[in-house]
Amino acid sequence: MSALISRRGRIRVAWSGAFEQSSTCKVPDMIPARRGPTFAREANAMRRGCAPVAGCDEAGRGPLAGPVVAAAVILDPSCVPKGLDDSKELGAATRDVLYEKICATAEVAVTIAPPARIDRDNILRASLWALAQAVGALPRSPQLVFVDGRDTLPLPCEVKPVIRGDGIVASIAAASIVAKVTRDRLMMQLGLAHPEYGFEKHKGYSTSLHWERLRTHGPTVHHRNSFAPVRELLNGARLPAQITVSNPDS
Repeated sequence: MSALISRRGRIRVAWSGAFEQSSTCKVPDMIPARRGPTFAREANAMRRGCAPVAGCDEAGRGPLAGPVVAAAVILDPSCVPKGLDDSKELGAATRDVLYEKICATAEVAVTIAPPARIDRDNILRASLWALAQAVGALPRSPQLVFVDGRDTLPLPCEVKPVIRGDGIVASIAAASIVAKVTRDRLMMQLGLAHPEYGFEKHKGYSTSLHWERLRTHGPTVHHRNSFAPVRELLNGARLPAQITVSNPDS
């Protein structure tokens, strides 16, 4: 399932340092602040005549329920939204504001891989499929795609994986925000449809609340049957008292 949200989308690089001096009067060390994503890699590619350049990322690999959502973004080099970052580094309100700016200024496409596809293909293959589909749904075909992580994509253009790219490459950061906000909104809709599960709170992640509701109500069609806790519950096993809790904002 693909959805297209498009239009057109400068990022100021923030760099600051703190100085520390020990009691022995050593030369002060500069400790740089965390540097956010920049448009440098996209700009370098465009100077070589490689355009357009897209970034893509996904949200929702780890949850027990809900889809994986992949987004692809081509930023407008004259109008890169300020404040782009890895979606995990941003609060929900900031993500929402940036989401609107990205969708108003950039070319954006989104693809959803539902739980059934995740169960059929496995989570990695479903995620890579969704990423490739999102790139293919863009209004223009990119000549270069930056993708978050280690894996490449089966695309008819150059693909460059960037480890932790959502904190380095502006277009990947933009895609991470679009994917995260889109998925969170889908999970909030599931929360309205299934209020007994609290999807709007835990977004399908492995939280104490989610496990409590799974014990009480059992899995839904929105749960990933191939994920161990859900699979074991379907096979009649009792969920353990001690659980591994994941972060719904990841």
